[in-house]
Amino acid sequence: MNAQKLSKRLESVAKFVPQDAIIADIGSDHAYLPCYLVHNNIAKSAIAGEVVKGPYESACQEVQKEQLTTKITVRLADGLAAIEPEDGVTAITIAGMGGPLIATILEKHPEVLKGVERLILQPNIHAKVIREWALQNSWKIIDEVILSEDDKIYEILVLEPGDMHLSEIEQLLGPVLQQQHSEVFQSKWTREIDQWGNVREALQKAEQTPEIVAKSAELAHLIATVGEVLKR
Repeated sequence: MNAQKLSKRLESVAKFVPQDAIIADIGSDHAYLPCYLVHNNIAKSAIAGEVVKGPYESACQEVQKEQLTTKITVRLADGLAAIEPEDGVTAITIAGMGGPLIATILEKHPEVLKGVERLILQPNIHAKVIREWALQNSWKIIDEVILSEDDKIYEILVLEPGDMHLSEIEQLLGPVLQQQHSEVFQSKWTREIDQWGNVREALQKAEQTPEIVAKSAELAHLIATVGEVLKR
């Protein structure tokens, strides 16, 4: 992977960046995504934010190598603190982290999100937490993608300002993904059901404390509910 050829995962993220966006890529690592977006005339300019010094230096080197220092600014900062008001950022990408960490990043500097037109978020795990954050903070899901790469399954959530309603199962599975019901979706949740079943079997062999009984019942509910969706 490099600035000209992204991974399948990041290429899918890039497809949701609006034309002529001013993009901030948080946790940019080597800054491959912002370099790609500017090279391909998708983004007018970009901020590459990194909180760790090593990846920050890698991003600086990549931007210099690609001769994009006039269009991409690399900043060493914690999450959305990499974005300054005068940047005029219209879209934010955060990819390759857990859902809870992405939600924490979004919660930490809510004032930065004013004026942002789109969030493209790619959690490695626990996408449900981002959907819960969106519900609580007046963002709506306009699209979702689930894909498999290198034996790992990733979800991409595309959000824009606005209100929405999601059922409990839609928060877990994703309202768009549930409707599309792709092979990757089916594979992910079949695997999850199997894991829940294994955990429940182990719990049933343990001492039946109130906590154990409650957890077992919760897993039984998940297995039944998600299983019903997969049969449709």
